Amino acid sequence: MQTRKVSRRAALRQAGWLTGATLAGAGLSAAPATPTTTTGAETTPFLFCLNTATIRGQKVGLAKEIEIAAQAGYQGLEPWLDTIEQYQAGGGSLAEARRRLADAGLTVEGAIAFPQWLVEDDARRAQALEQLKRQMDRVVQLGGKRIATPPAGATDVPLERGKVVERYRAVLELGDQMGIVPELELWGFSKNLHLVGECAGVAIDTGHPKACVLIDVFHLYKGGSDWQGLHLLSGPAIQELHMNDYPADPPRDRINDGFRVFPGDGVAPLAELLRALRALGGRKVLSLELFSQKYWKQDPLEVARAGLAKMQAVASAALASA
Repeated sequence: MQTRKVSRRAALRQAGWLTGATLAGAGLSAAPATPTTTTGAETTPFLFCLNTATIRGQKVGLAKEIEIAAQAGYQGLEPWLDTIEQYQAGGGSLAEARRRLADAGLTVEGAIAFPQWLVEDDARRAQALEQLKRQMDRVVQLGGKRIATPPAGATDVPLERGKVVERYRAVLELGDQMGIVPELELWGFSKNLHLVGECAGVAIDTGHPKACVLIDVFHLYKGGSDWQGLHLLSGPAIQELHMNDYPADPPRDRINDGFRVFPGDGVAPLAELLRALRALGGRKVLSLELFSQKYWKQDPLEVARAGLAKMQAVASAALASA
Protein backbone atom coordinates (compact mmCIF):
# COMPACT_ATOMS: atom_id res chain seq x y z
CA MET A 1 0.00 0.00 0.00
CA GLN A 2 1.03 3.63 -0.43
CA THR A 3 1.65 5.70 2.68
CA ARG A 4 -0.72 8.67 2.77
CA LYS A 5 1.33 11.84 2.45
CA VAL A 6 0.79 14.12 5.42
CA SER A 7 2.64 17.33 6.12
CA ARG A 8 4.68 17.52 9.28
CA ARG A 9 2.46 20.38 10.46
CA ALA A 10 -0.72 18.37 9.90
CA ALA A 11 0.67 15.23 11.51
CA LEU A 12 1.67 17.04 14.67
CA ARG A 13 -1.62 18.90 14.84
CA GLN A 14 -3.71 15.73 14.36
CA ALA A 15 -1.95 13.72 17.00
CA GLY A 16 -1.42 16.47 19.61
CA TRP A 17 1.96 14.85 20.06
CA LEU A 18 4.40 17.58 20.91
CA THR A 19 4.40 20.03 23.77
CA GLY A 20 3.31 23.59 23.25
CA ALA A 21 6.84 24.85 23.81
CA THR A 22 8.26 22.51 21.21
CA LEU A 23 5.62 23.45 18.65
CA ALA A 24 6.04 27.13 19.35
CA GLY A 25 9.74 26.80 18.63
CA ALA A 26 8.86 25.27 15.27
CA GLY A 27 6.31 27.94 14.46
CA LEU A 28 3.36 25.59 15.05
CA SER A 29 0.40 25.69 17.38
CA ALA A 30 -0.29 22.77 19.70
CA ALA A 31 -3.50 20.78 19.61
CA PRO A 32 -5.06 20.38 23.06
CA ALA A 33 -3.82 17.32 24.91
CA THR A 34 -6.20 14.71 26.20
CA PRO A 35 -7.83 16.37 29.22
CA THR A 36 -7.18 14.97 32.66
CA THR A 37 -10.43 13.91 34.29
CA THR A 38 -11.39 15.73 37.43
CA THR A 39 -13.85 13.50 39.23
CA GLY A 40 -13.59 10.41 41.38
CA ALA A 41 -10.58 8.12 41.33
CA GLU A 42 -9.47 9.44 37.94
CA THR A 43 -8.09 12.60 39.53
CA THR A 44 -4.97 10.53 40.24
CA PRO A 45 -2.37 10.57 37.45
CA PHE A 46 -1.80 6.80 37.36
CA LEU A 47 -3.98 3.73 36.91
CA PHE A 48 -2.47 0.50 38.25
CA CYS A 49 -2.74 -2.50 35.94
CA LEU A 50 -1.59 -6.13 36.00
CA ASN A 51 0.11 -7.39 32.87
CA THR A 52 -0.47 -11.12 33.21
CA ALA A 53 3.10 -11.95 32.16
CA THR A 54 3.86 -11.35 35.83
CA ILE A 55 1.96 -14.53 36.80
CA ARG A 56 2.18 -16.26 33.44
CA GLY A 57 4.42 -19.05 34.67
CA GLN A 58 1.74 -20.30 37.08
CA LYS A 59 -0.61 -20.99 34.11
CA VAL A 60 -3.79 -20.17 36.01
CA GLY A 61 -5.90 -19.18 32.98
CA LEU A 62 -7.89 -16.06 32.15
CA ALA A 63 -10.72 -16.49 34.66
CA LYS A 64 -8.28 -16.91 37.54
CA GLU A 65 -6.13 -14.01 36.32
CA ILE A 66 -9.19 -11.76 36.52
CA GLU A 67 -9.89 -13.02 40.04
CA ILE A 68 -6.30 -12.51 41.16
CA ALA A 69 -6.08 -8.98 39.76
CA ALA A 70 -9.29 -8.01 41.52
CA GLN A 71 -8.32 -9.59 44.84
CA ALA A 72 -4.91 -7.94 44.74
CA GLY A 73 -6.49 -4.52 44.24
CA TYR A 74 -5.61 -3.60 40.65
CA GLN A 75 -7.75 -1.28 38.55
CA GLY A 76 -6.86 -2.74 35.17
CA LEU A 77 -5.79 -5.95 33.45
CA GLU A 78 -3.51 -6.50 30.46
CA PRO A 79 -3.96 -10.13 29.35
CA TRP A 80 -2.04 -12.08 26.73
CA LEU A 81 -3.85 -13.17 23.58
CA ASP A 82 -2.77 -16.80 23.80
CA THR A 83 -4.37 -17.02 27.24
CA ILE A 84 -7.58 -15.51 25.89
CA GLU A 85 -7.56 -18.02 23.03
CA GLN A 86 -6.97 -20.92 25.42
CA TYR A 87 -9.90 -19.71 27.51
CA GLN A 88 -12.13 -19.80 24.44
CA ALA A 89 -10.80 -23.18 23.32
CA GLY A 90 -11.78 -24.56 26.72
CA GLY A 91 -15.37 -23.42 26.24
CA GLY A 92 -15.07 -20.01 27.87
CA SER A 93 -17.24 -17.15 26.63
CA LEU A 94 -15.75 -13.71 26.06
CA ALA A 95 -19.09 -12.21 27.05
CA GLU A 96 -18.85 -14.06 30.36
CA ALA A 97 -15.25 -12.94 30.83
CA ARG A 98 -16.31 -9.35 30.18
CA ARG A 99 -19.02 -9.70 32.80
CA ARG A 100 -16.46 -11.06 35.27
CA LEU A 101 -14.21 -8.09 34.57
CA ALA A 102 -17.04 -5.62 35.10
CA ASP A 103 -18.14 -7.33 38.30
CA ALA A 104 -14.55 -7.16 39.54
CA GLY A 105 -14.27 -3.47 38.70
CA LEU A 106 -11.46 -4.09 36.20
CA THR A 107 -10.86 -2.45 32.85
CA VAL A 108 -8.88 -4.10 30.05
CA GLU A 109 -6.29 -1.40 29.45
CA GLY A 110 -4.32 -3.34 26.86
CA ALA A 111 -3.44 -6.78 25.57
CA ILE A 112 -0.26 -8.52 24.46
CA ALA A 113 0.10 -10.09 21.02
CA PHE A 114 2.97 -10.76 18.62
CA PRO A 115 1.68 -10.72 15.02
CA GLN A 116 4.51 -10.18 12.54
CA TRP A 117 3.06 -7.03 10.94
CA LEU A 118 6.47 -5.50 10.20
CA VAL A 119 8.18 -8.32 8.27
CA GLU A 120 9.37 -7.87 4.69
CA ASP A 121 7.61 -10.91 3.25
CA ASP A 122 4.29 -9.72 1.80
CA ALA A 123 2.45 -13.00 2.37
CA ARG A 124 3.57 -13.30 5.99
CA ARG A 125 2.64 -9.68 6.63
CA ALA A 126 -0.81 -10.17 5.14
CA GLN A 127 -1.33 -13.24 7.32
CA ALA A 128 -0.17 -11.25 10.34
CA LEU A 129 -2.74 -8.53 9.69
CA GLU A 130 -5.50 -11.14 9.47
CA GLN A 131 -4.25 -12.64 12.73
CA LEU A 132 -4.14 -9.20 14.32
CA LYS A 133 -7.69 -8.50 13.15
CA ARG A 134 -8.94 -11.61 14.97
CA GLN A 135 -6.92 -10.70 18.06
CA MET A 136 -8.26 -7.15 18.07
CA ASP A 137 -11.78 -8.53 17.87
CA ARG A 138 -11.21 -10.70 20.94
CA VAL A 139 -9.83 -7.79 22.95
CA VAL A 140 -12.70 -5.53 21.91
CA GLN A 141 -15.17 -8.21 23.01
CA LEU A 142 -13.55 -8.02 26.44
CA GLY A 143 -13.98 -4.25 26.45
CA GLY A 144 -10.30 -3.65 25.75
CA LYS A 145 -8.93 -0.24 24.79
CA ARG A 146 -5.49 -0.94 23.33
CA ILE A 147 -3.33 -3.71 21.92
CA ALA A 148 0.47 -3.84 21.92
CA THR A 149 2.11 -3.74 18.49
CA PRO A 150 5.76 -4.73 18.95
CA PRO A 151 8.22 -5.27 16.06
CA ALA A 152 7.87 -9.05 16.34
CA GLY A 153 9.63 -10.97 13.60
CA ALA A 154 11.56 -7.91 12.43
CA THR A 155 14.03 -7.25 15.22
CA ASP A 156 17.34 -8.29 13.63
CA VAL A 157 17.26 -6.69 10.17
CA PRO A 158 17.14 -2.89 9.80
CA LEU A 159 14.25 -1.65 7.65
CA GLU A 160 13.75 1.55 5.71
CA ARG A 161 11.98 4.05 7.93
CA GLY A 162 9.31 4.67 5.31
CA LYS A 163 8.34 1.00 5.35
CA VAL A 164 7.96 1.01 9.13
CA VAL A 165 5.76 4.12 8.92
CA GLU A 166 3.62 2.62 6.15
CA ARG A 167 3.14 -0.67 7.98
CA TYR A 168 2.28 0.92 11.33
CA ARG A 169 -0.19 3.15 9.50
CA ALA A 170 -1.85 0.01 8.10
CA VAL A 171 -2.15 -1.40 11.62
CA LEU A 172 -3.66 1.85 12.86
CA GLU A 173 -6.25 1.79 10.09
CA LEU A 174 -7.09 -1.79 11.05
CA GLY A 175 -7.49 -0.57 14.62
CA ASP A 176 -9.93 2.10 13.42
CA GLN A 177 -11.94 -0.61 11.71
CA MET A 178 -12.00 -2.82 14.81
CA GLY A 179 -12.45 -0.08 17.43
CA ILE A 180 -9.13 -0.39 19.27
CA VAL A 181 -5.84 1.51 19.49
CA PRO A 182 -2.63 -0.31 18.46
CA GLU A 183 0.31 0.96 20.51
CA LEU A 184 3.69 0.96 18.78
CA GLU A 185 5.79 -0.93 21.31
CA LEU A 186 9.43 -0.08 21.90
CA TRP A 187 11.69 -3.15 22.13
CA GLY A 188 15.20 -2.48 23.37
CA PHE A 189 16.76 -5.26 21.28
CA SER A 190 15.07 -4.26 18.00
CA LYS A 191 17.16 -2.76 15.20
CA ASN A 192 14.15 -0.71 14.11
CA LEU A 193 12.23 0.41 17.19
CA HIS A 194 14.61 0.42 20.15
CA LEU A 195 14.67 4.14 20.95
CA VAL A 196 11.90 6.49 22.04
CA GLY A 197 12.87 8.88 19.26
CA GLU A 198 12.58 6.17 16.61
CA CYS A 199 9.15 5.10 17.81
CA ALA A 200 7.88 8.65 18.24
CA GLY A 201 9.13 9.63 14.79
CA VAL A 202 7.44 6.67 13.14
CA ALA A 203 4.19 7.34 14.97
CA ILE A 204 4.21 11.04 14.06
CA ASP A 205 5.00 10.33 10.42
CA THR A 206 1.94 8.09 10.05
CA GLY A 207 -0.16 11.24 10.37
CA HIS A 208 -2.73 9.18 12.26
CA PRO A 209 -4.43 10.86 15.25
CA LYS A 210 -4.43 7.69 17.35
CA ALA A 211 -0.77 6.77 16.86
CA CYS A 212 0.96 6.27 20.21
CA VAL A 213 4.00 4.59 21.74
CA LEU A 214 4.08 1.91 24.44
CA ILE A 215 7.21 2.15 26.57
CA ASP A 216 8.71 -0.21 29.13
CA VAL A 217 11.23 0.51 31.90
CA PHE A 218 13.40 -2.48 30.97
CA HIS A 219 13.30 -1.76 27.24
CA LEU A 220 14.12 1.92 27.73
CA TYR A 221 17.29 0.79 29.48
CA LYS A 222 18.08 -2.06 27.10
CA GLY A 223 17.65 0.13 24.04
CA GLY A 224 19.61 3.07 25.43
CA SER A 225 16.82 5.65 25.66
CA ASP A 226 16.91 8.46 28.23
CA TRP A 227 13.67 9.35 29.98
CA GLN A 228 14.56 13.05 29.82
CA GLY A 229 13.62 13.19 26.15
CA LEU A 230 9.99 12.53 27.06
CA HIS A 231 9.43 16.23 27.81
CA LEU A 232 9.34 16.84 24.06
CA LEU A 233 6.08 14.89 23.83
CA SER A 234 2.59 15.47 25.20
CA GLY A 235 -0.17 13.39 26.78
CA PRO A 236 -1.60 11.32 23.91
CA ALA A 237 1.84 10.21 22.72
CA ILE A 238 2.38 7.78 25.60
CA GLN A 239 -0.62 6.31 27.37
CA GLU A 240 0.93 3.28 29.05
CA LEU A 241 4.17 2.25 30.74
CA HIS A 242 5.15 -1.35 31.38
CA MET A 243 6.41 -1.15 34.94
CA ASN A 244 9.37 -3.12 36.26
CA ASP A 245 12.92 -2.51 37.41
CA TYR A 246 16.36 -3.93 36.67
CA PRO A 247 19.53 -4.61 38.67
CA ALA A 248 22.90 -2.93 38.20
CA ASP A 249 24.37 -6.23 37.02
CA PRO A 250 24.46 -7.72 34.39
CA PRO A 251 25.32 -4.74 32.18
CA ARG A 252 23.06 -3.41 29.45
CA ASP A 253 24.54 -5.55 26.66
CA ARG A 254 23.97 -8.81 28.56
CA ILE A 255 20.76 -8.15 30.47
CA ASN A 256 17.55 -9.84 29.32
CA ASP A 257 13.88 -9.96 30.31
CA GLY A 258 14.50 -12.61 32.96
CA PHE A 259 16.36 -10.08 35.11
CA ARG A 260 13.33 -7.85 35.59
CA VAL A 261 12.46 -7.23 39.24
CA PHE A 262 9.69 -5.50 41.17
CA PRO A 263 9.62 -1.70 40.85
CA GLY A 264 11.87 -0.20 43.49
CA ASP A 265 14.01 -3.33 43.84
CA GLY A 266 16.50 -2.26 41.17
CA VAL A 267 18.38 0.80 39.98
CA ALA A 268 16.05 2.28 37.35
CA PRO A 269 15.32 6.03 37.75
CA LEU A 270 11.63 5.32 38.31
CA ALA A 271 10.77 8.48 40.24
CA GLU A 272 12.18 10.69 37.50
CA LEU A 273 10.47 8.64 34.78
CA LEU A 274 7.07 8.79 36.49
CA ARG A 275 7.36 12.52 37.05
CA ALA A 276 8.20 12.97 33.38
CA LEU A 277 5.14 10.93 32.38
CA ARG A 278 2.90 12.88 34.72
CA ALA A 279 4.14 16.13 33.22
CA LEU A 280 2.99 15.03 29.76
CA GLY A 281 -0.63 15.29 30.85
CA GLY A 282 -3.41 12.73 30.82
CA ARG A 283 -3.78 9.69 33.03
CA LYS A 284 -1.10 7.03 32.50
CA VAL A 285 -1.53 3.28 32.85
CA LEU A 286 1.24 1.63 34.88
CA SER A 287 1.13 -2.06 33.95
CA LEU A 288 3.31 -4.44 35.95
CA GLU A 289 5.16 -6.68 33.47
CA LEU A 290 7.72 -9.16 34.80
CA PHE A 291 9.21 -12.39 33.44
CA SER A 292 10.82 -13.80 36.56
CA GLN A 293 11.24 -17.53 37.08
CA LYS A 294 11.54 -16.73 40.77
CA TYR A 295 8.14 -15.01 40.90
CA TRP A 296 6.57 -17.70 38.71
CA LYS A 297 7.37 -20.28 41.42
CA GLN A 298 5.46 -18.30 44.04
CA ASP A 299 1.76 -17.96 44.84
CA PRO A 300 0.34 -15.78 42.03
CA LEU A 301 -1.91 -13.75 44.30
CA GLU A 302 0.98 -12.92 46.61
CA VAL A 303 3.14 -11.92 43.64
CA ALA A 304 0.37 -9.69 42.29
CA ARG A 305 -0.17 -8.07 45.68
CA ALA A 306 3.53 -7.48 46.23
CA GLY A 307 3.91 -5.99 42.76
CA LEU A 308 1.03 -3.58 43.26
CA ALA A 309 2.36 -2.45 46.62
CA LYS A 310 5.78 -1.84 45.06
CA MET A 311 4.28 0.15 42.17
CA GLN A 312 2.16 2.25 44.49
CA ALA A 313 5.11 2.99 46.75
CA VAL A 314 7.28 4.10 43.83
CA ALA A 315 4.49 6.24 42.39
CA SER A 316 3.74 7.85 45.75
CA ALA A 317 7.41 8.69 46.28
CA ALA A 318 7.65 10.16 42.78
CA LEU A 319 4.64 12.40 43.30
CA ALA A 320 5.72 13.44 46.77
CA SER A 321 9.07 14.65 45.48
CA ALA A 322 7.64 16.37 42.39
